[in-house]
Amino acid sequence: MARSIATGASSKVDACRGGGVVQRHVLYLGEINDSQREAWRKTIEVFADGAAAPRTVALFPEDRPAPVDDDAVVQIRLRDLAVRRPRQWGACWRAWHLWVELGLDAFWRERLPRSRKRTRWDLVLAALTAYRLIDPGSEWRLHRQWYEQSALADLLGTGDGLTEIHGLYRCLDRLLPHKRALFAHLTTRWRDLFNARYEVLLYDLTSTYFESAPPEDPRDKRRFGYSRDKRRDCVQVVIALIITPEGFPLAYEVLAGNTTDNRTLRLFLRQIERRHGKADRI
Repeated sequence: MARSIATGASSKVDACRGGGVVQRHVLYLGEINDSQREAWRKTIEVFADGAAAPRTVALFPEDRPAPVDDDAVVQIRLRDLAVRRPRQWGACWRAWHLWVELGLDAFWRERLPRSRKRTRWDLVLAALTAYRLIDPGSEWRLHRQWYEQSALADLLGTGDGLTEIHGLYRCLDRLLPHKRALFAHLTTRWRDLFNARYEVLLYDLTSTYFESAPPEDPRDKRRFGYSRDKRRDCVQVVIALIITPEGFPLAYEVLAGNTTDNRTLRLFLRQIERRHGKADRI
């Protein structure tokens, strides 16, 4: 069986005995008339030296006649075209737009001032967050590969130095003091933007392990405990999280690796009551 698609229709060709074929109509795809074709022309904005605004032109292959003959139509030689430095744009734009909609640009600009070397910590954090949202991986991969293949530098108005590897790690250390303020801010924004409700909350624990020697510092949270990863030979920490049924996180805590599940719930109930008040909450 072969399949052929012609302009305006999709057909299926079935082989028959004796070498004959039967063509059967499968789907009508519609047609494009002259006015629709005009509306679907590929366009691009051209920036000319000295011009105050870009000019919109239409692109057509050199071997095809253009529908109109004017300066707004440019015919190009496809064989001479080459793609140089392609970058991820759409997802990066959407991540930055969501960052602004949540008010996180203003929130972190106030709490993460520039360093003496003029490092924009708020933008470093925006790049880290977009990376985790779009294509999560290590900070090293963000530094060496992903950032230069994305359009974040253009969207944020920064250069390649924004994702210097040591700066990525130092940025994360600056976030912990603002954890409570961040969740209070997000709770308000989620209520305003998504009509989030907090009568029903979901609570669970997970753990993450470290392939390292047990710590000597008694205050270190890395301890041996029940391993959900089946790695009882490794020290771990326990991570507790509370979210709404829609998936909006309200609070999290990093606990010692030997913490048992039933010792954590009462702590989180007190936190939720302090932040959202007492209510008939499930």
